[in-house]
Amino acid sequence: MSLFSQRPFSDRTASWLQQSGLHPLLARLYAARGIDKPEELSLDLKQLLSPVELKNCISTAALLADILERKESMLVVADYDCDGATACAVALRGLKMLGGPDTPIQFLVPNRFTMGYGLTPEVVDLAAQQNPKPKYLITVDNGIASEAGVDRARELGMEVIVTDHHLPGDRLPKATAIVNPNQPGCSFPSKALAGVGVMFYLLVALRAELRKRGKFTAETQPKIESLLDLVALGTVADVAQLDRNNRILVSNGLKRIRTGVSQAGIQALFQAAVRDPRKANTFDLGFAIGPRLNAAGRLADMTLGIRLLICDQPEEAIELAYELDRINRERRVIEGGMQEAALAHLAEDQLAGTMAERSSICLWNAEWHQGVVGIVASRLKERFNRPAIVFAPADGAGGEELRGSGRSLTGFHLRDALDIVSKREPGLILKFGGHAMAAGLSIRKADFEKFDAVFQQVANGLLNDELLERRHIHDGPLDLSEFTPETGDLLAEEIWGQGFPQPIFYGEFEIGQQSLMKEKHLRLQLRPIGIGPLASKPFTGVWFNHTQSLPAKAKLAYSLVTDHFQGQARVQLMIEAHDEA
Repeated sequence: MSLFSQRPFSDRTASWLQQSGLHPLLARLYAARGIDKPEELSLDLKQLLSPVELKNCISTAALLADILERKESMLVVADYDCDGATACAVALRGLKMLGGPDTPIQFLVPNRFTMGYGLTPEVVDLAAQQNPKPKYLITVDNGIASEAGVDRARELGMEVIVTDHHLPGDRLPKATAIVNPNQPGCSFPSKALAGVGVMFYLLVALRAELRKRGKFTAETQPKIESLLDLVALGTVADVAQLDRNNRILVSNGLKRIRTGVSQAGIQALFQAAVRDPRKANTFDLGFAIGPRLNAAGRLADMTLGIRLLICDQPEEAIELAYELDRINRERRVIEGGMQEAALAHLAEDQLAGTMAERSSICLWNAEWHQGVVGIVASRLKERFNRPAIVFAPADGAGGEELRGSGRSLTGFHLRDALDIVSKREPGLILKFGGHAMAAGLSIRKADFEKFDAVFQQVANGLLNDELLERRHIHDGPLDLSEFTPETGDLLAEEIWGQGFPQPIFYGEFEIGQQSLMKEKHLRLQLRPIGIGPLASKPFTGVWFNHTQSLPAKAKLAYSLVTDHFQGQARVQLMIEAHDEA
């Protein structure tokens, strides 16, 4: 069952925001998203939270300043997703800026299929073989759960600086320094920083430390803010909560992309995705640019993606971006086959028909690709509105180990749920980690059915009917006068995303002609009802991955965008849901 309800807001707050100069529609939308003071509207870089409250950030910056002065060798250990890749590029570029072009620094990305996630002992052994052997390992977007890896590094005479944002386990690794807003005792007000955001903050603190040491002045210091396009991409692609601090980072990163001063690699990715960087928005970062970069880590090696992000030659960047585009197309084909197989399996086991009796979905298949399980889990979660974990055989484990990726619902903390499973059945999960909404884990193939049963028990205890009901929260109706290309452009310029959702409107429409695009997307002609006279011309609506036709009149939840096809600006309604009540 689906429930539709309007996101509440205060008329008084909306009026106050409007009086401060905000567009009336944005005033209503911002008020509904918890903005209640005009000063909160500013996304100027000067409004960023200070690094001082980020635990260990200042002391770690001082350590890095010493390392740069001594010209000691460093190696950045990255994660193989978009956040990890951008964090690695920010670290490499930023440390070179602050230490000079001859700063000895390398990078390494674990192969997700043979080494798994994070700073494992195997990754440390590989790092120790680099020439020169690094004195310091710097993790980005990983490391907070890498106890064994940090211990191995110390055995081999290397020190570890952890920069991460993931939730810690019961014990912290014995690293030389840890910078993570989610570690115990950290008072940093924003716990939503992505891995790339944590690295950016450390560089800001490092620049201040070097300025204090007289290496440069406020006028001559390197422009660390030139890395904000990378910070914006990693933050949005990692689906980080867009609290005000993250919106400041993303907003300023998008400004760089829109004005044509972003990294060559990001410009090349926009070209490969056939997107206009002058109109760049968070949708582009999350659904066009991010997936192409992520494809390298899913099917190949994220080294390719990092090479693109640290490349300064436009010709080389274009070549790498189109290779990533090719890999992403391959990923789509694999994903489509896996999703079809998953739905067939659910139908065979009659799970789909009895989903009302289940609180979770767990699946595995010997033919599935380890790099794509997270996307398929996300698709199943969206389709059935249940936490979903999808497994594939782990490479290099003799076929006896499964590696899974899960996606969750708001209100069900997936990493905490896995922690409960591990405590109820010690040894059932070999290793796990992640966030509230996404997590990864490994289990023995022989234990899959037991894991499914225990995870289902935990989900049954933590979820209730209210959380499992599909809810469509909308922003109410638009006035007829707001169905304009200008409204679409206005909305596209704002910073929407996780925790600050893109506006979804609601209203009744007269449905005209309906047809299918590519046999799987519904295209229809719509005229709004009840908000004035019928529009003289119908608006085009598109409902992706929906083939069932609608009645002559329907109540719809939709977003409004502007289609700039062939130089003509037209309103287009992207249908999200049909209220059958």
